[in-house]
Amino acid sequence: MMLPLLLALSSPAHAFCGFYVSGADASLYNNATMTVLMRDGTRTVLSMQNSYQGPPEDFAMVVPVPVVLQKENVKTLPPEIFSRVDSLAAPRLVEYWETDPCQQLYLETLKMRSGPMPPPMPVAEGAGAGDFGVTIEAQFEVAEYDVVILSAKDSGGLDAWLRKEGYNIPQGAEPVLRPYVEAGTKFFVAKVDVEKVTFQNGAAVLSPLRVHYDSKEFSLPVRLGLLNSEGEQDLLVHILAKGQRYEVANYENAFIPTNIRVTNGVRDDFGDFYDALFRKTVVDKPKTVVTEYAWDASSCDPCPTPALNPGELATLGTDVMGGEAWGWVLTRLHYRYTSDALGEDLVFQAAPPMVGGRGTPDPSGELREQQPQSSSMNNFQGRYVILHPWEGKITCENPQRGMWGGPPDQPMPDPMAAGARLGAAAKASDGKANLPALVDQDIPWIGVVKAAEASKPSAPPSTLTPEDDPDDVELEDSQCGAVPGAGGLAGLLLALVAVARRRM
Repeated sequence: MMLPLLLALSSPAHAFCGFYVSGADASLYNNATMTVLMRDGTRTVLSMQNSYQGPPEDFAMVVPVPVVLQKENVKTLPPEIFSRVDSLAAPRLVEYWETDPCQQLYLETLKMRSGPMPPPMPVAEGAGAGDFGVTIEAQFEVAEYDVVILSAKDSGGLDAWLRKEGYNIPQGAEPVLRPYVEAGTKFFVAKVDVEKVTFQNGAAVLSPLRVHYDSKEFSLPVRLGLLNSEGEQDLLVHILAKGQRYEVANYENAFIPTNIRVTNGVRDDFGDFYDALFRKTVVDKPKTVVTEYAWDASSCDPCPTPALNPGELATLGTDVMGGEAWGWVLTRLHYRYTSDALGEDLVFQAAPPMVGGRGTPDPSGELREQQPQSSSMNNFQGRYVILHPWEGKITCENPQRGMWGGPPDQPMPDPMAAGARLGAAAKASDGKANLPALVDQDIPWIGVVKAAEASKPSAPPSTLTPEDDPDDVELEDSQCGAVPGAGGLAGLLLALVAVARRRM
């Protein structure tokens, strides 16, 4: 029984942002729903990942939509597009090594800038539908799906009609359908033609679906998904918009703490660390949506996977938005909820640009931009840093300490996307990771004191609100990926190192 929840570097880049270790992608969460929305003007393109596991004949999808959709508004997508988006926007773990304090050349190398590169049909009402106050507005096939677009006069009639027609929907759907029916919402309803289903290892593999429509309201219908929820659920919403970051308008907003130094042990299970940090960020704030990423989609630094290319952006919606392939900001919003904490659909609003999670450590190992700061661009990411101080001999009279770079005397490893594990069996974190023992600094704005200094009084926790600090925004020689690009200093200084996350 299933009722799904949604139912090229263009100018010089700046100092490199670390050597990539791991990412907190969607495979971290056992009960995660991931969507991608593209928005321009009043047009919305909604892409829905299909993670259904079960007999295909039992599958049913019901998604409220604001208008009647036709066949040209609906298509299927390659499943890998979701792992690409997830990997690009997921929080990431990086590391720096202190270079030989006597190697003066490093300072000059760090100041180098890479040169610019080129940018890379109406249907008659179904039999008996009118008896339930239900109208079939459209009916068509898309790949393995049989789709109907419905309107309804009564939520009880809609519930009864769906069951009569063999749609396997959960019990208790009528009260949840009621506010949509009263608002005049239409319903995208899909079930599977078993003869068209692809099977892998005996299991049905259902294609992701994409729909597009025009509506002044920009929202995500999530209330129906509560009918499937058991325990905690993670909702990962990715929004692509022209030069624009988005946040929620009807829930609280927060930003994940970023540029936090962590212990070397975090590399063994970055997922547990990040889960503990996320829980601490939203503790006692059950209706808070956390921004984890806001960055130009054609750029990243560090890059756990290549930035989105024009073809992938077309897959996600630019093909019905004029085809413009540049200037799309990717926002990642993360909401963890239980069935009693999610009472409204998510409504989105435009938000001012923010930066955070960039820059190289200073000579003392400190990192700036740990909280969001106002800027003229969107360069915010959840980034966590392991530092390796120099342990070799010092052979000069005037050593320069605190110059950070890549692993000494090692070749550049091959890049690997953090999201490659999407869809693999994921462990469920027990939420008991000892966060103070995993961080190498205090995080006073969420009340975290690192274990070695636990006896010191901590500052009272505060909500994560953007800081206005013009001195920290520009970071002329230490800024990471400030402009659309393909990943900082690319092959010169950036290496991506993949370390498998230990799973239980």
